[in-house]
Formats: sequence, C-alpha cells, structure tokens
Amino acid sequence: MRALLLCLSLLLALPAALPVWAVQPDEVLSDPALEARAREISKILRCPVCAGETIDESNAPISRDLRLYLRERLVAGDSDAEAVQAVTDRFGEYVLFQPPARGVNWLLYLAGPVMAVLALLVGWRFVRSRNLAEESPARLSEEEKARLDRIMRD
Repeated sequence: MRALLLCLSLLLALPAALPVWAVQPDEVLSDPALEARAREISKILRCPVCAGETIDESNAPISRDLRLYLRERLVAGDSDAEAVQAVTDRFGEYVLFQPPARGVNWLLYLAGPVMAVLALLVGWRFVRSRNLAEESPARLSEEEKARLDRIMRD
C-alpha cells in the first residue's frame, strides 16, 4: 500500500516538474539568486516558435538561445526590466506574453472589445428586423387581390 501511494504521489508531482526539464543543466547559473530571477523573467517571455509556451517550458533551440541570452544579461548586471528590454530589442515584442499597450499594439487590445460590440449591434439589428417583419404582414394591393381571386377561381 505504501509503495502504491509513493508511486501515485510521484505521478501526480510529475507534471509540476516538466518545465524544469526544458532548462538544461549547462544553462543554470551558479548564483541561486540570479537563477531565480532568470526563471521568473523566463515565465513572461514567449517562445517564438512554440504556441503559448514560455521559454522556460520550451525545448526549442530558439528558446535555449533566449534563456542563455537572458542569463548573460543578468550576469552582466542588468536589472529585470533592462534584461527584458534587451531580449525584446533583440527578438522583438512577440516574445512578450503581455506586450505594452502603445502604438500599433492598441489595435490588438481594442480589437476584441470592438468586435464584441459590433457583434452585439448586428445581433440586435437582426433580431429587431425579424420582430418587425413578423409584426407587420405584407398587405396586398387591390390589383394583387383581384389577381389572386382570379387564380383561386380557375
């Protein structure tokens, strides 16, 4: 029973350790404080080739390059913000999970709410036009009524 619980707890703990496998032993800094800072910064940087993974979780070669570059900047004495800025300058704003809301990025931040408002307006107009069409049935002119009477008699 004890062995079963041990195996079960190891299996449950395995997903928590998966991101650790991405960072290779030769990348880890000897200073624990710098390594902790590198790990925290790595959580806000996106892998350019992986969909939705941080560079800390990704095994892609470009993520390794980003991790190494980030650690170089931290060893050189950069603050967290300076290191993130250096990575962004070198690899572009795409590597940020939350790019700053300025310039063209405003389009990205505003596109969702604008599309939602437009969808609500289109839906409201559609429902309203259907209700108006149901409320007022089409009236036949006198000529159409006479023609319909002739068709019905024949």
